[in-house]
Amino acid sequence: MSTQSISAGARAPLALSLNSRWWQLMCGLVCAMVASNPQYIWTLLTPSLTAKLGVSLPSLQVTFSILIVCQTFLSPFEGYLIERFGPRWLLAAGGAITGLSWLLTSRAESLVSVYLCYGVLGGIGVGIVVVGTIGLMARWFPDRRGFAIGVVMAGFGMGAMLTTFPITLSLSKYGYQHTLVVFGLILGTIGILAALGLRLPPAGYMADWRPSNSAVVPDTRTGSMLRTPVFWLMFVMMSMMATSGLMVTSQMAVFTRDFGMSEVTVFGLAALPLALTIDRVANGVTRPMFGWISDLIGREKTMLFAFGMEAVAMTLWLMLRHDPVMFVVLSGLVFLGWGEIFSLFPSTLTDTFGGKHAIVNYACLSYAQGIGAIFGGPLAALLHQQTGGWDAVFGTAIALDSCAAVLAIAALKPMRHAWFARQSRRA
Repeated sequence: MSTQSISAGARAPLALSLNSRWWQLMCGLVCAMVASNPQYIWTLLTPSLTAKLGVSLPSLQVTFSILIVCQTFLSPFEGYLIERFGPRWLLAAGGAITGLSWLLTSRAESLVSVYLCYGVLGGIGVGIVVVGTIGLMARWFPDRRGFAIGVVMAGFGMGAMLTTFPITLSLSKYGYQHTLVVFGLILGTIGILAALGLRLPPAGYMADWRPSNSAVVPDTRTGSMLRTPVFWLMFVMMSMMATSGLMVTSQMAVFTRDFGMSEVTVFGLAALPLALTIDRVANGVTRPMFGWISDLIGREKTMLFAFGMEAVAMTLWLMLRHDPVMFVVLSGLVFLGWGEIFSLFPSTLTDTFGGKHAIVNYACLSYAQGIGAIFGGPLAALLHQQTGGWDAVFGTAIALDSCAAVLAIAALKPMRHAWFARQSRRA
């Protein structure tokens, strides 16, 4: 997306003063990387916690569901607080709460305590950081929203890669309680320090900037946004993509076994760990990559390509299920076509409804991710149980991807154009 004019503050791309948007992007990236740990490190903690508390794994895994629900469904209230009181102290509080949740979990003596400390507190802390950083980058980078939001969401998708091995080593050497205390303090401190560098853009920041099509982008309040059909179309499309991706990715270990790949090696490495490693990288890289592409060619065209690519990759994945090399390669393509929803939809939303209320507006859209988390895994398990195979699971996911890709061009693009036209007439 080209620009007609950019304010003076945006013409110094590498200046890293506190008021530089590149400094803001760096601080937001660090905040997101810290906030990723409760979600992606959880699986490393479950063996120790089940042994310590004497509980079953399914009952302990409820903690993870609580974490995701609190992270997602409290986000509009958290977004309101961030807009009301500013990002610096609220995101610092989010980092502190995230670290505190690990400290308190280290002392938990019951399953309910783990639910409250790790699930509820951790979900609140992570939710504040995710919603705040996405909304803030949307306001600092009106001309590069897709790329900037993609960068911070890549940090959330890949940040735990830096801590996975140190935490694994600490767990084996010192136990989970010591590990939670040490890394809770480290992550909490880093999250607080990074958040203290965040600022809202100054009044009038890039107010003269317009996209190349000179569309009028109104600053729409959340209540008004929720009454527009275009918002609900985006909500439905993001829910479809979140559900389809999680239908497959949440069951990957199970269908890897059913496809006969659990004992197979590719390039001398076990197929499943190799695929999971590639998937983690692809899930991070896709967010800034497709965000940047969408800045250049438009959101809807990028959605058509990315969502369609995931549908094709899933189709080939199912057809070539017994080929070890293709199993690994296509798993990466599936993640490459799925993770970008966390950059494309926030940037499209802010393009449509303006940046002033971007934090709370995106918090409402993020409910779509929660719907995917609630329905994706259970729906896949139910279909597999009822049919005894994976064709129905993959078929449903492919249909959802294909439908979302078509809707991007056939419905979302004309609806957004009509919305902009109405705003231009009112201006």
